[in-house]
Amino acid sequence: MTEFRSVRVHAIVLRHADWGEADRLVTLFTRERGKLRAVAKGARKITSRKAGHLEPFTHVKLQLARGRSLFIVTQADTIDAFLPLRETLEMTGTASYVVELLDRFVYEDEGANPTLFRLLADTLKRLATGEDMWLAVRYYEMRLLDFLGFRPQLFECANCGREIKAEDQFFSFSAGGAICLRCGGGLPNLTHISVDALKYLRHFQRSSYAESKRAQPTSEVQNEVETLMHGYFTYLLERELNSPGFLKEVRGKNK
Repeated sequence: MTEFRSVRVHAIVLRHADWGEADRLVTLFTRERGKLRAVAKGARKITSRKAGHLEPFTHVKLQLARGRSLFIVTQADTIDAFLPLRETLEMTGTASYVVELLDRFVYEDEGANPTLFRLLADTLKRLATGEDMWLAVRYYEMRLLDFLGFRPQLFECANCGREIKAEDQFFSFSAGGAICLRCGGGLPNLTHISVDALKYLRHFQRSSYAESKRAQPTSEVQNEVETLMHGYFTYLLERELNSPGFLKEVRGKNK
């Protein structure tokens, strides 16, 4: 199969870093080739026409040329800059969390995943157009787990397989799901999960986004679900994420 020297891709910019004296190294999640890195020559110069197209969270159309070890950005056009995501620190922090999650789970050279690309683009658009941030992010988390093969078991006990009843239960990060009360007394490192938190997690797991918008959890349940999901992601990744700490600090200052 012929490997073309130049390719055109749709991409979401995940992050960037300085490269050399005037260049920029961008990490992209593309619709056509999955996650990859590319160098934007001269992007840090004031006169650069590419710089504005290569900011994090931006949906772009790129022409890439193959270099010796990395792609080189030869042309960049913005499809959607999602500008509202930069209007407040909380919006920026939330968008950072969304892209950081995908960035940590997905590796380069895994190939195209158009479904995952669409989920990322749709979530950023929902945040930018004023959709409820908590709901948009929780729905994104649940779909991301589905697509990556880490779907949490919420309807049967992840230890014994018995049906999980509509009452307060336990959750095991290592087992990947809810634990019934019978098993919960003898297993280590379990987290309590309220019946309401379990109900909303189930709702997000089996609903479309339009259907999930019917959810109206209290602030206490929102905090419980968010904490539980962050704990599960930390266990799966075997490390803390950066953006939740930043978000917590921002929200603390806004109170």
